[in-house]
Amino acid sequence: MIEFKEFDKTLLVLVVTIFILGLFFLHSASYTKSLELERSFVLRQIIWMLMGILILAMICLVDYQKVIDLGYFIYVIGLLLLLLVLFLGRARLGAQRWFTIGGFGIQPSEFMKIFYIIVMASYLGHTRAELVNAKGLLTPILLTAIPFVLILMQPDLGTAFILIPIFLAMLFVAGAQFRHLFCILICGLMASPLFWNFLRMYQKKRLLVFLNPNIDPLGAGYTIIQSKIAIGSGGLFGKGWLSGTQSQLNFLPERHTDFIFSVVGEEWGFIGAIAVVGLYFLMLKRGIRIIDRTTDIYGKLLGTGIITMLGFQIFVNIAMTIGLMPVVGLPLPLVSYGGSSLWTTLIAIGLLLNVGMRRTRF
Repeated sequence: MIEFKEFDKTLLVLVVTIFILGLFFLHSASYTKSLELERSFVLRQIIWMLMGILILAMICLVDYQKVIDLGYFIYVIGLLLLLLVLFLGRARLGAQRWFTIGGFGIQPSEFMKIFYIIVMASYLGHTRAELVNAKGLLTPILLTAIPFVLILMQPDLGTAFILIPIFLAMLFVAGAQFRHLFCILICGLMASPLFWNFLRMYQKKRLLVFLNPNIDPLGAGYTIIQSKIAIGSGGLFGKGWLSGTQSQLNFLPERHTDFIFSVVGEEWGFIGAIAVVGLYFLMLKRGIRIIDRTTDIYGKLLGTGIITMLGFQIFVNIAMTIGLMPVVGLPLPLVSYGGSSLWTTLIAIGLLLNVGMRRTRF
């Protein structure tokens, strides 16, 4: 039974507020007097948002348990899309991650994050008792490894590696032994050097310039250098909206997508950046509140995967723009331009609201 009185209006208001602020950042990041209206990033983002809100509303009307029951079917559909994009997808900047439908780009790997969380919630909810043994972890590892490899082949390093914290967090909540999780983490770290041989040259350069951006200041290190200049030059209060030199004079690449937080730091300063981080903190806190009040293990697992996905993505994107992590191409939820990322976030929020409406203790 739907309990609309348990609908978390505060969470939805925070999501809409972050999105509206993001439109100001996006307009500044993509501003040019010669840009035609139909090609405006802001207009396209608003269209994506209106469609996404409709999807969010439909998700809230269907019991999330019915979605979890379709977990394996949804998971297989996601894997098929990942396979298709490798052969039929559109290539851009050395990566083949998108389908183009009606002038809009669709990125299957973004949606796969949600599909993966749903199937993991379904499996772990059914087999919690088996997780006390190491053998019980084999199927979750397999469910993770298949999309991980397919996404890595595109290549999309950031989206692939975001599955790992989701995997560990959901297993922990499901009751897996801490020592088993620790062993998985250590084995993964020990095996990480092997991935070096499978990385593309530009990915290797990104990792190297993370250690020292000045080894290639006009190549792989250029974006992160410009990003740190932009954020540092913003000072306490920023240079003002549409007044950022790094963004307005086109020194900062990818400023409307992965590096939009650099625009925030330059034009809105430390105060504006902290305000954005504060809004994200409140959004995640509301999500954690829903998880804490949820009595159903399936809802708790679903919420855990969603909050881990959003929290990790926010942290990595911001850390990437200030040089604390390598550039891995993760968008900033609700702010970076991109329909697939926006829809994925809204679907995730819809599922989280769904859990809060149906499986909370009073």
